[in-house]
Amino acid sequence: MKFPRRLLVASLAVFVVAPAAQAWGPLGHSIVAALAQRHLSPAAEAEVEHLLATDHTTQLADIASWPDQIQDDPAMATLWQQTRKLHYINFRGGPDCDYVPPRDCSDGECVVDGLAHYVAILGDKSQPDAARLEALKFVVHFVGDEHQPLHDGYRDDLGGNKYQVQFEGKGSNLHKIWDSGMLKTRGLDWQAYAQKLDAEGPVALPPNSSPLDNPYAQWAEESCRITAAPGFYPDSHKIDQAYVDAELPVAENQLRIAGRRLAEVLNLALAN
Repeated sequence: MKFPRRLLVASLAVFVVAPAAQAWGPLGHSIVAALAQRHLSPAAEAEVEHLLATDHTTQLADIASWPDQIQDDPAMATLWQQTRKLHYINFRGGPDCDYVPPRDCSDGECVVDGLAHYVAILGDKSQPDAARLEALKFVVHFVGDEHQPLHDGYRDDLGGNKYQVQFEGKGSNLHKIWDSGMLKTRGLDWQAYAQKLDAEGPVALPPNSSPLDNPYAQWAEESCRITAAPGFYPDSHKIDQAYVDAELPVAENQLRIAGRRLAEVLNLALAN
C-alpha cells in the first residue's frame, strides 16, 4: 500500500522542533494523548469532541491504543495487514540515523509516511466522519510510536525484541522495558502520570534540522539517535536501578515531546 506524503507536512515544519507494533503500551500512549488534549486549540478541541462522540468518549486516551488492539480483532484483519508496518521504521544506514526514503521507507510503509497519510485524511473535511475518526486514532497512536525510540531503530533486532534482558528478577527484552517496564516503576496510572509530566511545564523541543519539509522524518531520526547512544543497550543485559535512573527521564521527556507535538499536529489539522 502506497502512503505518499501529503497535506500539512510543510506547515508542520515550523513546529519541528519489523518489530512488534506496540509502542509505550497503553500507559504510555494514554499519557501522550492526555498531554496533547490538555493543549488543544478551541477549534481542534471541538473537532476532537465531534469525532470522538461516535465512539462514545470524550478522551483521546481512550482511542490511543486502538491501532495496536485491532491485531486481535478478526474483523479488522485486513486493516491490520495494511497498517502493521506503519508503526515503525528501520534505519538501514546505521547509527547515523539519516532518513533516506527509498532505503528506509520503501513504498511508504513506515511510520513517517503513515503518519503523513492519516494527518491528511484527518484534515480533509470532505471525508466522512468515520474515515476521519479512524485517521484520528492512527495519528494519535503514530505520534506516540515515533517517540518510542525502539520504533525507530537501526539494529536488526526487531526493535529490541530480540535483545534479552533481566529486569526485576525476570527475563524480558529491551523493547518491553521501554514499552512499559520503566514507566510502571512510577506506580502511577495514566491520568496521574500525565498530570505529573504536564506540571513540569513546557517541554523544550529539539532544534529544527534540515530539510524542514518533513518533520515526521526528523522525529524518527531523533528517536533513532537515542537508541544509538552509549548505554542504551546495556552490555550486561541487566536493567538495574542505575539504568532506570538514567533512561526513565529520557523516556518521560519523549512522552512530553510527543504530547506537545501531537497537540500541534491536531491544532493544525483541525483548524477552522
